[in-house]
Amino acid sequence: MRSIWNGSIAFGLVSIPVKLMSATENHSVSFRQIHTEDGGRVRYRKVCELEDEEVQAADTVRGYEMADGTIVTVTDEDLAALPLRTTKTIEVVAVLPADHIDPLQMDTAYYLAANGTDAGKPYVLLREALKRTGSIALTKFALRGRERLAMLRVVDDVLLLHSLLWPDEIRSTEHVAPEGRVTIKDAELDLADALMDTLGEIDPDTMHDDYRAALDELIAAKLSGELPARPAPQKEEGAEVIDLAAILEQSVRAAEEKSGKRSGRARTATKKAATRKTASKKPASGKKTASGKTASGKSAAKKTAHKAAEKATPRKRASA
Repeated sequence: MRSIWNGSIAFGLVSIPVKLMSATENHSVSFRQIHTEDGGRVRYRKVCELEDEEVQAADTVRGYEMADGTIVTVTDEDLAALPLRTTKTIEVVAVLPADHIDPLQMDTAYYLAANGTDAGKPYVLLREALKRTGSIALTKFALRGRERLAMLRVVDDVLLLHSLLWPDEIRSTEHVAPEGRVTIKDAELDLADALMDTLGEIDPDTMHDDYRAALDELIAAKLSGELPARPAPQKEEGAEVIDLAAILEQSVRAAEEKSGKRSGRARTATKKAATRKTASKKPASGKKTASGKTASGKSAAKKTAHKAAEKATPRKRASA
């Protein structure tokens, strides 16, 4: 791996020469822009807006635009003269428990390799100290024109540097959560727990990019002159959830069929949901009226009154 930065880790008075290398790589498919008329490549050129002529990189310099449009130029020499220790040093400013760093702050990851034979022992010293305490080191360093906050931790006997977003770069969660009062029933929570239990665990190493695979197949098919197969259009479903518990039950059953396992937690949650649903649909017996009498009692009273009326009214005799 090619190093993109050389410097040292400042661990107190201990200096550890290191090389910094990218720990990740991007496998995204890269497209070119093509002119639809003739298939020619579309390219971008740097053009001076005053002369309307192309400018080479060697003839350019950085410029910072002020609010009133004034441009302040900044050269490489200006940046090199900045009074920052972190331009060539990864400065350890604190040692913290690993859970003190919010994953929301994590940005790019870099491997740190010992740079030179004399760097081996202090490198291993810092690595083993972090491993033994289960801690991470909070650091600062400068890379590509800006000072960065970073977390130093151990991965497979290698020091890994995670650049972090500064606290003021994290947006507030205000107005993100659903507004108003939302009521969740116990049955729905039970089914959600059962669904999570059924989904279980997975080895991240078995995951792959389905979109990238489909895109590769599309490009290969078009290259060979074949018409790529187009999937049938999916029916659009409304965003409104009518019966959340019923949808959760279906999700649990689908997850069980996919995983081939049936958890006791899922059985219990499904039974509870069915019991609550049956109880809510069962008609109430002996419902009282406004006068305090039950419906059945009121019906019986009507029958008794009708019989009494029949006895009290004499029947007419048939005339001769």
